[in-house]
Amino acid sequence: MEIYLDNSSTTKPYKEVVKKMIYALEVDYANPSSLHKKGVQVEKNIKNIRQNIARTIGAKDKEIFFVSGATEANNWILKKIVNKRKNHIITSSIEHPSVLQTLKDIEKEGIEVTYLKVDKNGIINLEELKNCIKENTALISIMHVNNEVGSIQPILEIGKHLKTLKEKVYFHVDGVQSYTKINFRPSKYNIDFLSVSAHKIHGPKGIGFLYIKENSNIKPFFSGGSQEFGLRSGTENVPGIYGMDEAVRISNENLEQRIKKISDLKELLKKEIIKNIENIKINTPENSVCHILNISFYGIKGEVLLHYLEQKNVYVSTGSACSSKKKGSHVLNEMNLSSDEIEGAIRFSLSDSNTEEEIIEAVKILKESIKDLRFIIKRKR
Repeated sequence: MEIYLDNSSTTKPYKEVVKKMIYALEVDYANPSSLHKKGVQVEKNIKNIRQNIARTIGAKDKEIFFVSGATEANNWILKKIVNKRKNHIITSSIEHPSVLQTLKDIEKEGIEVTYLKVDKNGIINLEELKNCIKENTALISIMHVNNEVGSIQPILEIGKHLKTLKEKVYFHVDGVQSYTKINFRPSKYNIDFLSVSAHKIHGPKGIGFLYIKENSNIKPFFSGGSQEFGLRSGTENVPGIYGMDEAVRISNENLEQRIKKISDLKELLKKEIIKNIENIKINTPENSVCHILNISFYGIKGEVLLHYLEQKNVYVSTGSACSSKKKGSHVLNEMNLSSDEIEGAIRFSLSDSNTEEEIIEAVKILKESIKDLRFIIKRKR
């Protein structure tokens, strides 16, 4: 049995997604910008797909832009929203590297960035954020759900506060780990920009969408054509867009039931690990997203455990390797975990494709693996 518990890294595409992509490659292969009927048909289909995606977040179709993924979307917003007068950005210290590294790059160009600290649960302080807003603040960029520990940021409260300000401050949300995992609408949260990647929702890699609220003053990211309403030039990734459409459709069917199923599986995993394995620390906070569970196993190196498990067809991940003065995950470092806790951390991330049988078997294998590794380490000492 293969047990895949690394869905926050990427998900297995639905069969319908693969089928739709093959159709795009074999039948609807024309350029959407072509004037002949094959091109016009593809353009029409893409328009319908844009509308389908827009409906899932309560947006207008002209507010949905196709991009290569969330990394591109994050770069686009961070690099193209600031100007000479508004040159200050607020973010958190536990963002994805596509945000943190981009901000480090633009800081060299004179852009001012404030990095908010997080508490032991990986949550920012809302009052601190409010106090950091200045006259020259252009943008607040906060991920909705942290990709390593699953903590949920107070996005709704941030959006409400920004509505009370006299001068506009744009709000960008990295929604990679929250889209189809939390039922929300950007307009109700006062979000101006939302980044999403298809391969996190059982779609293809290399495609995603960026929600840009109507009348947002954003500059084009690519020049050279009229695609994406003139803001993102380049021939559309038609197979990717078709595949993403299927992933979006399936992932949003019975959304609340899907979220509950994944949440129940996570609780089962957590309960079984606590019951069967000693000397652990749960790093994921109680009020977290449905699909992510981060746990530290004392006396074990996470990377060694990862490879030990993969030999038994159980696939998990460790914290992301990010530049830091301290060793290991920058997220767990910011949450003030000890070096042993960081070193022994494993992230389990689930999807609605997982089963209770898989969870029980995974914990059985995990228990045996940790017993073996702790015995080996003890002997070496």
